[in-house]
Amino acid sequence: MNTIAFSGSVRDGIGKKASKAVRNEGGIPCIMYGGDTNVSFSVKPKDIKGLIYTPEFKVAEITLDGATHRCILKDAQFHPVNESVLHADFLKLEDGRTVKVEVPIRFKGVSPGVKVGGKMQQTLRRAKIKTTPEKLVDTLFIDISTLELGSSARVRDLEVPEGIEVMNSSGIPVVSVVVPRALKSAGAEEGAEKTAGGEGEAEAEAE
Repeated sequence: MNTIAFSGSVRDGIGKKASKAVRNEGGIPCIMYGGDTNVSFSVKPKDIKGLIYTPEFKVAEITLDGATHRCILKDAQFHPVNESVLHADFLKLEDGRTVKVEVPIRFKGVSPGVKVGGKMQQTLRRAKIKTTPEKLVDTLFIDISTLELGSSARVRDLEVPEGIEVMNSSGIPVVSVVVPRALKSAGAEEGAEKTAGGEGEAEAEAE
């Protein structure tokens, strides 16, 4: 499991005024849901950069007042102009309590269709899953070693570990091997040549 650890400072004040004060000091106001109570805290922008600006799924290990909490980033608000992080929401992971997250999809194997000139086209890059923290994974894999030209692999073809439920519809395409235009043109020309050759032979037989 990919994790990123950092410390935060618990804050008593809440609301717009308190949040603005945190930002003026160069911090990011945050809140952690889950457990017995919600906890307001602040972090430095560099601490959560690896959580936000990445296609990977990561679990945050946040230390507050000496106690470490395993969390997932649920939401982040950005400045409309400079796109800096204005606020971040975290959900505390509790054993036995299900969570819903999105994890990236990765390929296993080599497509024979790609080997002969096909182009890999991934239409679903992240899968929505429901599971408990102890079963949580940071990636789902799909085998592409049988994909020929023009074939696809769908959500139902994902390799899903025990204890994980995929929320996406099973029939949604994940990846396809499409025939490039150049390959189509070459195939069409070859077919035309064969057709012309066949007509020539037929005319010769008729004579």
